[in-house]
Amino acid sequence: MRIGELAQAAGTTAKTLRFYEDQGLLLPAARTASGYRDYGPETLARLDFIHRGQAAALTLAQIRQILQIRDSGTAPCEHVRELLGMRLAEVDEQIAELGRLRETIAQLRAAAEDVEPETCQAGAVCVYL
Repeated sequence: MRIGELAQAAGTTAKTLRFYEDQGLLLPAARTASGYRDYGPETLARLDFIHRGQAAALTLAQIRQILQIRDSGTAPCEHVRELLGMRLAEVDEQIAELGRLRETIAQLRAAAEDVEPETCQAGAVCVYL
């Protein structure tokens, strides 16, 4: 299938497909006699994997590593498990940071409960921050 057909089937754009090919995420497509890219149906499965990797917040570099392992003939399951473990730890840390941020904002908001604009000094901008 040509690039436009593949883009439509995958719910993406031809520009994105060219980018993925340039980045090594998609294998170079065969070319028709007139020079158009001609993708096989296996490319849709590869695009689906790329999209699932992105949904798991993996970087394109990480997704490319996984695809390279698969393309070499090896199952990338252990590598994927390690990447997901690292990503999970990162998300846990982000959640903890957000919890700390929420507490800080809640304390600031509580301190600003009784607004007294007349006590604000121009040089301080706002005493609540």
